[in-house]
Amino acid sequence: MSSIGLDPKRYGTHSMRRTKAAHIYKKTGNLRAVQLLLGHKKLESTVQYLGIEVDDALSISEQVEL
Repeated sequence: MSSIGLDPKRYGTHSMRRTKAAHIYKKTGNLRAVQLLLGHKKLESTVQYLGIEVDDALSISEQVEL
């Protein structure tokens, strides 16, 4: 058990990184921001990483003004 109460066998740094990215995307719908935060060069990599459909991601992303 870690010092914050999470079992390290269930919650590694990678799963926490993915979860954080998914929460930011769901809250903002800003796919480009998530791409930058993750350091992905290709938008397609971010879409695949988040496990979302490309059409859905682009539709949501286009609705967000920067």
